[in-house]
Amino acid sequence: MQAKYYTLEQAKAALPQVKKLMGRVQEARSEIMRLRPDVWPVLQKAASNGGNAAAGEVYTHFHKLESGVKGILEMGILVKDIDMGLIDFLSIRNGREVYLCWKHGEDELAYWHDVNAGYGGRQPIDPDDF
Repeated sequence: MQAKYYTLEQAKAALPQVKKLMGRVQEARSEIMRLRPDVWPVLQKAASNGGNAAAGEVYTHFHKLESGVKGILEMGILVKDIDMGLIDFLSIRNGREVYLCWKHGEDELAYWHDVNAGYGGRQPIDPDDF
């Protein structure tokens, strides 16, 4: 998957689709954790690596999770943390690469961070900077 550059407007326009896909991922994750929390670490790795036979009894939920993650990745958006439902849109702020950051459950795209800062470095978006 090649990350795609998003303007702030493009990222906001893509957010409804991302919310739908991440909602599917989080629903499937919850079911997997309910049914077989012991297999979650294996499935978490497999979701972004094309699958794994260890899915067994949770295959339906795993397939739902995997298709949601792949759908987001195919949009050129980075899935940073499945547990948190955290994604990043690659963008440009004042001539530098940054990430527009969104987490499952947030109503809108409201944060950004430097590419090396991570979630802890999130700052509120000032539309004038993008």
